[in-house]
Amino acid sequence: MTGGTDFELRVRSRTRAAEGVMLFELERPGGVLPNWSPGSHIDVLLPDGRERQYSLCSLPSERELWRIGVLREHDGSGWLHDNALPGTSLRVRGPSNHFVFAPSAGRRYLFIAGGIGITPMLPMLASAAAAGNDFRLLYAGRSRSCMAFLGELQELYGDRVEPFPSDEGRRLDLGAELDEAVPGTVVYACGPSRLMTEVEQRMASWPRGSLHLERFEAKVLGPPLWSEPFEVDLMLSGITVQVPPDRSILDAVEQAGVLALSSCRVGTCGTCEVPVVDGEVEHRDSVLSAEEQEDNRSMMICVSRAACPRITIEL
Repeated sequence: MTGGTDFELRVRSRTRAAEGVMLFELERPGGVLPNWSPGSHIDVLLPDGRERQYSLCSLPSERELWRIGVLREHDGSGWLHDNALPGTSLRVRGPSNHFVFAPSAGRRYLFIAGGIGITPMLPMLASAAAAGNDFRLLYAGRSRSCMAFLGELQELYGDRVEPFPSDEGRRLDLGAELDEAVPGTVVYACGPSRLMTEVEQRMASWPRGSLHLERFEAKVLGPPLWSEPFEVDLMLSGITVQVPPDRSILDAVEQAGVLALSSCRVGTCGTCEVPVVDGEVEHRDSVLSAEEQEDNRSMMICVSRAACPRITIEL
C-alpha cells in the first residue's frame, strides 16, 4: 500500500518528545505495515478534510509500527495533539518518498536539521551509522527543550551530533560549513524555509547531486514566467485542458473530470507529480531538486506551470 492508497491506522501511544512536539506510535490492526525507506512521509487525512504530511521517524525494519513527530501548528489547529489519543483511528495515505536516502560506500554525509525538520533525519542517521559512513548532524533549534530527540541522538552518536540552541547563543554558521564544497560529501537538509533557502544559496557552486533538501513550507515565488493562458495535453486521457493565469493545472484537470492525486496543493508533498512528455515547464514546487527541475521529466501540477503556450503531460 503506497502512493495514493488510503488505509486505517490506530494510535498505539503518544508521548511528549519536546516542547510543542508529540511523538505518536501508529499501528495497523491485524497486519504489518507497508515497506518504506528513510526520507518517507505519510499523509494523515483529518476528519475535517485537511491533510497533513509527516515524516516517518521510526526504522524501516519496524514493520509493526510507524512513528511520527508532530509539531503543534502555530495557528492553533493541532488536531492530532488535541484528539489523537491511544486507540484513535486515523486515515492515512502512503508512504511516499521524495527525500530518498540510500548510503553509498565511501561517502561522507552532512545532515542539517532545523526544528521539526529532525524527524526524517532519524532513520537516515541510523542507516548511515549501520553502513559505516562518516557523518555529522548540525541541529538548530530555539532551545534544547524544543529540540525533539536531541538527548537520544547524542547518546547514540556522541559528538557527531552538534546542537545549536539559539537561546544559548549558539548559531549555526552555514557559511563556515557550506561556502566551500567538500569533495565526497553529500548534504541532506530539512527545516524552516529561511534555513533551507540559505543552504541552497550557499551550495549553489557545489557539484551536481550534492544537496538533497526537504521543505515543510512552500517557497515564496513571484509571478509566473508565462502570464498568458496555456494548453495542457493530457496524453493518457486524450483531452486538452485550458489553464487561465489565475488557475492551476490541477484545478483545470479536476474541472475536466480527470482523476489526479493531490494533497497539499502548495507544492510541498509531491503527491500530484506527473511525468512531462513535451514542452517547457516553470517548476514552482518545493519538492524536486534543482537538478530534477532542470531535467524537466516531471512536474507538480498543483503549482508548476507551462513556460510556453502548450505542454503535454502523462495523465
